[in-house]
Amino acid sequence: MVDLGLISVEDLSWALAEAKQAGSRLGRVLLSESLIDRLSLYRVLAELWELDFVTVADLELDAGSLFSVAPERLASEGWIPVARSAEGRVTVATSEPPDREQLQRISRSIGDNFDLVATTDWDIITSLHREFREVVLDYATLGLWRRDEQLSARRVLAPAQKALLVVLLLVVTVVAVLEPVRTVVALSALVSLLFLACVLFKFVVAMVGVRRETWEAVSEGDVASLSTEDLPMYTVLVPAYREGEVVAQMLQNLRALDYPTSKLEVILLLEEDDSETMEAVQRMKPPGTVIVLVVPPADPRTKPKACNVGLAFARGEFLVIYDAEDRPDADQLRKAVVAFRQGDEALLCVQAALNYWNADENALTRMFTLEYSYWFDYMLPGLDRLRFPIPLGGTSNHFRTAALREIGGWDPFNVTEDADLGIRVSAVGGSVGVINSTTFEEANRAYGNWIRQRSRWIKGYMQTLLVHLRDPRSMLEAVGWRGTAAFTLLVGGTPFTFLATPPLYAIFILSLLLPSASLSRWFPGWVLYVSLANLLIGNAVMVYLSMMGAFKRRRYELVLWGLLNPLYWVLHSIAAYKALWQLIVKPHYWEKTEHGLSTYQDDDNNSAV
Repeated sequence: MVDLGLISVEDLSWALAEAKQAGSRLGRVLLSESLIDRLSLYRVLAELWELDFVTVADLELDAGSLFSVAPERLASEGWIPVARSAEGRVTVATSEPPDREQLQRISRSIGDNFDLVATTDWDIITSLHREFREVVLDYATLGLWRRDEQLSARRVLAPAQKALLVVLLLVVTVVAVLEPVRTVVALSALVSLLFLACVLFKFVVAMVGVRRETWEAVSEGDVASLSTEDLPMYTVLVPAYREGEVVAQMLQNLRALDYPTSKLEVILLLEEDDSETMEAVQRMKPPGTVIVLVVPPADPRTKPKACNVGLAFARGEFLVIYDAEDRPDADQLRKAVVAFRQGDEALLCVQAALNYWNADENALTRMFTLEYSYWFDYMLPGLDRLRFPIPLGGTSNHFRTAALREIGGWDPFNVTEDADLGIRVSAVGGSVGVINSTTFEEANRAYGNWIRQRSRWIKGYMQTLLVHLRDPRSMLEAVGWRGTAAFTLLVGGTPFTFLATPPLYAIFILSLLLPSASLSRWFPGWVLYVSLANLLIGNAVMVYLSMMGAFKRRRYELVLWGLLNPLYWVLHSIAAYKALWQLIVKPHYWEKTEHGLSTYQDDDNNSAV
């Protein structure tokens, strides 16, 4: 390469030292730092391997040979069948050294009757993506449905659930006509008791999380003892749609990770009709370790479908999801590796905390930050400590790649695919852990944008509840009665409390405006007092939990903002009723959240948080 003028002696010396320290190949280091272009590198490698070089991406491949091997295997092993001669001899292109191990991998799949040529790893991924377009699209869209339709949100209600719902509605209607007063009394009492149970459940779990306030899943010593040379290949999936404004910052944030760039495989997942983001990526000229995959246009147009496309070609031992605006802690990948190696094989996923770098922008971003601080710093550690199913956050969840494939990847019909996947991991006997690392995101500063985002999340919780309670017996067998009760109170209770808040507020306002005699017929004293006490206790608990989150993050200036939590719940209620309506009329519609709206100047790069 030096003789050909492709790299300088100085760059070669640096790259050799970096390759030795990271335990990476020289070529991978050169590509990751954009010190050489991929085509030039692989032409040199072809000469060293004494093979002809071909650009596979420009060829029409032999379908008979190609489709005999799974695309994920071809991607991970770095070879692809190209052509078949009249005598039946197969030409195979490889991006890996043609050593004994590679020859054995190929012969196990197609036999010994083949000849080798060289190509680039990009050619292989691009060709697989093109040739297996329909196969991958079908897998990404319907893979989980075909595996087990009971676990897919493609169908909103199972036949048994529809029948049960119809029967309940008929019974309530008939009883309401015959005994309207008693029906109102019974429903009011039921709503109040369920509301109180859901709120107290969150309080108890959060208090358990408080006891882990100083607990570190992974210590600094654990990270320091991790040899860079022994670090595995790590795949980073970045699904992006109309993110042209923030995608450049995303690459900078990934480069800030304390992980060898030569061992990072960044797969940027773009939609076919998103010319804005594609043009932004082309202007950036990303390094050779970044792969751009275009997701074919097909319903449902969701983030999990895009992630399934990336999963089909992921080559890392571990895999993480980051949104385009994410700023993960520098040591997050190393902490995840330590957590996986310290855990047993049942540990399929670890979740990092999420928080916001623009918390001080306006009232909404402050309330959003308080909510996330309480959820990720207290609720998730509490769920982890109690060994309850953990609904994942939408980003910064780290997986064992092979295990993620085994359980079917993400459900593209569930609009909170992360929460669903966390429950599904528990349902197959796996576990989700929590690591003490934070990813900073952009908090929603616009109320309409917040409502759209939150209604999608709440709708997804409703979908997840319906999916996993289709067969309660299986749920009980998988996670026990404690896990099933916790799942129901958390995933079902969250939208329920938001939906129940307006009626409770209405009863409270009526109790102030009307004389007690007017209410006593419909709300006997004990029902009215329970409802009002429930409302006060529920709001007090959530105000307290919001304040706790600020203390954990040492954001003391946010503590008093927790007093606005009752108003924040009103916003949640608006989003919840929108979610319920969408669950009925368009259950799989993905409400797009706009990013890059913040005007907050974060000059210290998160030092304030």
